[in-house]
Parts: sequence; C-alpha cells; structure tokens
Amino acid sequence: MTEQFAADVLICGAGAAGLTLAIDLARRGVSFRLIEKLDDPFRGSRGKGIQPRTQEVFEDLGILDRIVAAGGLYPQQRAYHGDGSFTDSDVVEHQDPTPAEPYHLPLMVPQFLTEGVMRERLVELGHRPEFGCELAGFEQDADGVTARLVGKSGEESIRVRWLVGADGGRSFVRHALDIGFPGKTLGVRAVVADVTLTGLGRDVWHRFAEGDMTRQIGICPLAGTELFQIQGPIPLEGEVDLFAEGLTALVAERTSRDNIHIQSVSWASAFTMNARLADRYRLGRVFLVGDAAHTHPPTGGQGLNTSVQDAYNLGWKLAAVAAGAPDALLDSYEEERRPIAAAMLGLATTLLDALKRGEMRRGREVHQLDIGYPESLLALERPERSGGLLAGDRAPDAPLRGAGGQPIRLFSLFEGPQWTLLGYGVERVAIPPRPGLRIHAIGPRGDIIDDGGHFNDAYAVNSGDWVLVRPDGYVGAIVASSEITALETYLQAVGLGPGGLS
Repeated sequence: MTEQFAADVLICGAGAAGLTLAIDLARRGVSFRLIEKLDDPFRGSRGKGIQPRTQEVFEDLGILDRIVAAGGLYPQQRAYHGDGSFTDSDVVEHQDPTPAEPYHLPLMVPQFLTEGVMRERLVELGHRPEFGCELAGFEQDADGVTARLVGKSGEESIRVRWLVGADGGRSFVRHALDIGFPGKTLGVRAVVADVTLTGLGRDVWHRFAEGDMTRQIGICPLAGTELFQIQGPIPLEGEVDLFAEGLTALVAERTSRDNIHIQSVSWASAFTMNARLADRYRLGRVFLVGDAAHTHPPTGGQGLNTSVQDAYNLGWKLAAVAAGAPDALLDSYEEERRPIAAAMLGLATTLLDALKRGEMRRGREVHQLDIGYPESLLALERPERSGGLLAGDRAPDAPLRGAGGQPIRLFSLFEGPQWTLLGYGVERVAIPPRPGLRIHAIGPRGDIIDDGGHFNDAYAVNSGDWVLVRPDGYVGAIVASSEITALETYLQAVGLGPGGLS
C-alpha cells in the first residue's frame, strides 16, 4: 500500500534559503510546508549584498526586477582621515556587462526587503510561511520523516518524505542529527545596527578609522529605505548598549564628531564572527542548507548568496526524485555544494584579514559567476573537452533571434523548472521530446538563430554538438552527435527518460 504523506518536503526556517527552496518547489508542483519558529519575519538588513550570480537565480525565479526596484547599487565609500580629509573609492571593481554575463554589479538590498519580495512571490504561487511554528523533534526511517511541530494551535505530528533544515547557524536540525560543525571563531566581535540618524548624507558609505580594529566604524545608507546600517568591531567581552543613546556615543567616540545623532534603532545585534562548515549536508532523508550548513564572516557578501544557491541546487533534485528519478541524484547536492561553501569561507576570511588592514576591495571573486561543478558526477563530456566551456560550468547567456524574427535571450529559454537541450546545427529528431525537457535547435534551419555569433563565442561547440543545461543553469552535458547514446543514458539517470518523468 502506498504511504500517505502530509507533504513531500518540510522546510524548517523561512529565511532566504528556506524561501528560495519553497519558491522552487512551488513552481514545480512539489508539496511542502515552510515553518518558521519566529512569530514575525526577520527585520534586519544583515545580508544586504546580492551578487551577480544570485541575480541570475532571482531572474529565473521571477523576482529580479522587484529585487532591483526594492534596493539599489552600492554607493562609493568615503574613507575619512585623521586630518579631516577624505578619499572616495568604489566598493567593488566596476566591470561592464557582457553578452555572456548580463549582471556585473552587486546590488544592495537589505535582507528584510529581499525576503519580503520572496514571500510575495511565494504567495503568488499559492503558499505562505507558517510563522510561530517550531520543529520540536523528528525521526526518520527508510521511507520518510516523522516530525513533531509545536505552533500557535498546539502540537501536531506530520509525516513527510524529506526534511530540510534551513534554520540558521544554531540549527536544531543539525544538532538533532549530531552532525559536526567544525571551524573556528575568528577573534572578531562586531555590532551591526539599522538606524535612523542625522548628521550624514546618503550619497556615500561613510568609513572612519579604517585599519584600526579598536576604532573603525562604517555607516552605510541602506538602499530602498531611510535607514543607515552601522557596522564596527567591538571588544570580545562586555555588554554593548544597542539603544540609540549608546550607539550615538559609540559613533561619536569612533568618528570624533558630535553632530551625528541616532534617532531610532529598528534592529541591532552584537555577534562574534565564525567560519564553520558542517561535516555533512545530507543524512538519510534530511538535508542542511544555508547557515545551518555553513557560517561566514560578513566580509565579501557571500553568506546569503551561498545560502540561496544551496537551495536552488537542492530544489530541482528533490522534485526529480519525487517524480521518480533515482535517489542517488540527491547525493550530488552535498558533493556539489559543500566544496563551494568551503571556498567561500576561505574567501570571506581572507577579506576579513584585508579589512583589518584597511585594504579590503571586492573584485570578480565575490560575484560567484565562476562557481561550477566540473568534478560532479552530473558533468558529462563526450568527447572530453580540453578548454573553453566545460560540463559543470555556469551556462552563459547570449542574445539570439527566434526564427520568427524577434530578439530573445538564452536565459529566457532556460527560465522555468525544466531542463534545456540545445542542439547546434543539428536535426531535432535525434532526441525525442519528453516532459520536463525543452529542446531548441540553433542554426540557420533551427528555431533559434545565432546572428551575432554570441552563442558560438560563449559555448565553443561544433556543428552537431548538443548542450544540456540543468534546471539550475549549469551545463550538465556537452556531447557530439556521435555520442547520442551517452546523452540518452544521462537523461534517464536524472529522471528524463522516454517514459516521461520530469
């Protein structure tokens, strides 16, 4: 007898990672519950940087334009010197967009605004987070997870196929699984606060005493709001006054100015910076995403972005296995994402060291456009390629033209929950259609025309080659026309066999 589940997936935690996963599952028709133990949405600006790769993810999820409208670009930073002079400079290195990489500048969007847009999108898809609902315990077996929830209406027990812990650095799910969380405390404690104030303009990010870890402080106007974010190191021990009077005194001490007055505080936190990485991302039918799996120092704006992309990687795999793909597909989540988090931890820690010296500048390395999975078991090349775009790499964008004459972007072909198969100068009949797969032929007789040569420049394929793009915008396979059998085997392994699994 087929077991009845209350939902396919229980998502514990309705921050950026949990919301990303919920949106992705909702658009795929996968049933879920999204619970959050807090009674109300998070109110702070904490993860305010949206990197270019995450902008591409948000475009696919249908929220990028709203995210851009909610926030803005980073202002220049103004470093004040002891003699009263100052120097303005860019926070990030400026690079122009290209046909292959349409987004090149990080956005500044306070986290509470980002998550608000995500909740709106989720409502459009027919779902809402359940605030004031806490995971109190769970047990798993070979077939599913039994979870005990405590909410506003009391206690309940539900049965789901999978549980995802998106419940932050102090994750209840991770602790319950007894998964190790090794790493280190970085010897830096800081205050971050969202405030209204007088005495400073909103045209630059004000930075004082750069390189002095006992005195430095940054005061950044938060795009899309009337607030400023205050950031600065504080002593490792002792109480910190996070009210308006205390923060006004801190700012006066650090800036040597008595005309900056904090009028109100909407959110504030004192925290110790850590760099930690979970030993495992999966244990049976339970997964960790976001801060539950890794914690970063805030330098470089990597934490929220890495969390969003964890969920984006896991969502399509859960949907595929729910529809009948082999369970082994879910093992690729940890295989692909854990090394990325390890690299991001290293980058954020390096940038923290640079900040201590007053030398931090953010370049291409923070954009996350070069992240890929070339070593993944889901990366197939036949024959093996020696350069250029590889299986496992991020799939580039390209401006193209539809056969009907209208301009079209390659990203618009990828948009949605499906896989995309691109044949370059091919006969489409070589690969039969099936649910969950869109097939496009690029060439003079195809449905897509590469007038400007941008596709060929970015993908460097030969006539007759096939490029399979995963639902998360990475290249799954690049195969020659003589290797169609290998491509068909790959499709079946990910649940896209002729039988119609999607």
